[in-house]
Amino acid sequence: MYIIIAGGGIAGRNLTKNLVQKHDVIVIEKEQSVAEKIYSRYGAVTVLGSATRIDILKEAGIEKCDVAIAVMRDDADNLSFSLLAKNFGVDKILVRMREPEYENAYQMAGATNIAATMELIVDRFITDIEEPDVRKVASLGDGKAEVSILTIPPESPISGMKISDIVSQKTFPENCVIAGIYDKAQDRYIVPRGNREIFAGNQVFLVASKDDMESAADFLLNK
Repeated sequence: MYIIIAGGGIAGRNLTKNLVQKHDVIVIEKEQSVAEKIYSRYGAVTVLGSATRIDILKEAGIEKCDVAIAVMRDDADNLSFSLLAKNFGVDKILVRMREPEYENAYQMAGATNIAATMELIVDRFITDIEEPDVRKVASLGDGKAEVSILTIPPESPISGMKISDIVSQKTFPENCVIAGIYDKAQDRYIVPRGNREIFAGNQVFLVASKDDMESAADFLLNK
């Protein structure tokens, strides 16, 4: 994927570090020393300038961008970047929100993922980019566990299986809990019981540690 990160601060650098090995990552940063550090440390392409200027965005390749990530210091700048990214047809726009009153504005600007808590930003954005069928929604116990929503893909081998049969499989992590099911076709939330069946298209709410969540996702998505 072609990913543009607006902002080379802590969140921007951590995202770059985690994404640059698998994707084409371009970082837009106003401070030259920070831009040089990102290039030398992670090997990511950096563009010096403001991510709210169209000429800078074009230099960064916004016209071929798959994912635009706004992690600058000010919500006003992140909002402007989001609007411009939407104008250039970017499908996935991820933003770091500092002030809650900006949430509606971000949604109107086309943001597809809004993260407010600093410690969730990197994991949540990377999950959104690399695991489109898995969406992390919350962190529990200072990060010891997380809540994620997973969409069962079409023709999944577990479609039609009972929860009791799924969790009894050897490759399904013991400490992962199926906490809920949302049936999009019938627009209803289901409290899971052992004899409840899960079908393709259902959204499944999981609670587990990060490692167990990855194992459960691999099992349910048949990876």
